[in-house]
Order: sequence, then C-alpha cells, then structure tokens
Amino acid sequence: MPPPKPGVIPLAPLKLGDILGGAFSTMGRYWKQLFGAGVAVYGGALVAVGAAALIAYSAVSGHLHRIISLSAEEAPSSKDLAPVLIALGAVWLVAMLAFTIGTAVMYAAVPAVLQEAVLGRPTTFSVIWRRAWARVPTLIGTVILMALIAMIPVVLAMIGFFALVIGVITLAHESSAAAWITPGFLGALATAPLAAWLWVKFSLAPSAVIFERQRPMAALRRSSQLVRGDWWRIFGISLLASVMAAVANYIIQIPFSFLGMFSGFIGGSTLDDDPNPTAIAFAMSGYVVILLLGQLIGQLVSATFPQLVTGLLYVDRRMRTENLGPVLAEAAAVPPQYGP
Repeated sequence: MPPPKPGVIPLAPLKLGDILGGAFSTMGRYWKQLFGAGVAVYGGALVAVGAAALIAYSAVSGHLHRIISLSAEEAPSSKDLAPVLIALGAVWLVAMLAFTIGTAVMYAAVPAVLQEAVLGRPTTFSVIWRRAWARVPTLIGTVILMALIAMIPVVLAMIGFFALVIGVITLAHESSAAAWITPGFLGALATAPLAAWLWVKFSLAPSAVIFERQRPMAALRRSSQLVRGDWWRIFGISLLASVMAAVANYIIQIPFSFLGMFSGFIGGSTLDDDPNPTAIAFAMSGYVVILLLGQLIGQLVSATFPQLVTGLLYVDRRMRTENLGPVLAEAAAVPPQYGP
C-alpha cells in the first residue's frame, strides 16, 4: 500500500507563504473537483439566465421591436414599456437566484475539498458535490447574512449616485438632489469601515459551516471568536488573495476579449444596411459566447482562490488557538470515511 501523500500545508501555525502555497497546491492537486464544481454551478447559472432571457424575449419581442423602431423624438408608450421592464425584472430575479445558489455551492465545495487537501487524502467530484449540496441551504443563509453586513454603505452610495444622476438630468431641482447626494456619499464613507470590519470578522463563517457543520448564526459567532485578536492579519491576507484573483481574472479575460472582438467584426460584416434585432443578435452571438466563456473561466479563479485562502486562515486560527495540529496529524493517518 503506497504511503499517503502529505497535506498541502504543514500541520502547524501557518505563515503567509504556507497559506498562499497551500492554496496553489490545492488548486493544482484537486483542480478536477474544484473546477468541476465551478463549471457545474456557474455554467448551470448561465444556462438558466440564458433560458430566462430567451423566454422573456419571445414574450415581449413585439413590444421591444416597437420601442427600438421609435425615432429620437418619439417616446415609448406605457403599453410597450411596462412588459419590457417586467421581463427585464424577471430575468434579473432568475439571475440573482441562480448566482446566489451557485455562490453558496462554491462556498461549500471549496472548504469540502480543503478538508481532504489539508490531510493529503484523495477525493472525487461526486463526493465533494454531495457534501457541498447537503450544506447549500445553510450556506445560503450564511451568505445572505454576510451580504447584509455590506448592504448599508452600498445602499447609501447608490442613493447618492442616483441623486447625482437625477440632479444632472433635472437641473431645475439641484437643491432637492443635493439633499440626497451629500448624506448618501457621506453615509457610505462613514459606514464602509464598519462594514469592512464586520465582513472580516465573519469571513470564516462559511468554513465553520463545512468543517464544524454549524448553523448560520452559530457560524458567524464561531468566525468572530476565531478572528478575535488577529483581524488585521486576516484582513491583509484576504485582501491580497482577492487582488491576486482579480489580476488573474483580468489576464484571463484579455485573449477572450480579442477573440470576441474578432468574432464580432466578422459577424457585423454580414449584416445589411438595415438589420433587424434578430439578425443583430445572431451576428453578435459568437462575440457573446466567447466573452461568456472567458467570464466563466475567470469566475472559476475568482470564486476558488480567495475561498481557499480563507479556509486555510480558518485552519490556521484553529491551530493557533485550539492546538488543532496534533489532531489533524492523527487524522491524516486515518482513511477517509464518507457517510450519508
């Protein structure tokens, strides 16, 4: 029987290099499980949104064509505008639901893979998928609670932005718009540090849901307990991981953008002088598909690497505060047991 592979990290308090190296090692060793889950959830979300968009377009295509055909001096009627807005709202709701579920699955799948990676144990996509899917309802609650933390400054910033836009468009009401612009932006600036502090404070909650099978509120309390006394270190490492993922995502998008522009140029050259919306959509379909493919690959990196770093920070905090290292070392010698 071959000896078990070593884990992706030393079973002792981790340095920055250990955390980043462990995240890269996990992506390299368990890429099938990680990217398989990502393709399944985000690919499924894109299919669901695309299907919803096609259904919405078929339902309001007549209204949409009449709105597009209007001249610059004509205003669309409410009979045409209302169905289009309702259809857009329905597509937006489907997209929000699909990507919320997808995010929850990835928040569950990454720590599930990391559990085996830390111990150096093999696993399969089907095992990870079952374990992740079983915790999706709890993760959805946890993700929603975490999202609400950052909601206040975002809402205030949106109020200030829309008030600014309205003030620019309707110059006659500058004073009333200013009454919303100032408190909106100042409120966002004032509450952003608090939101960032709370976000880091609760950032380890998804890992607690998977590693310890905690409920949403208990996971938030557990994260707060583990982060206590090490906030700045967790903030810095998490920020570094997010920046690295964003840079990688941007680099991935570059070749797909060039390919998409080339495809769009070829498709646009086939259009006549007065194309209808259907012909335009068909001609630009290659451009859209290539961009969506690049977005999907970039999203896999953005959704995986920061979560791996966060999961390793969770393990590191438990090794520092609860002496978890010897327990993990003992568990590494035990073969995995996958129950229901």
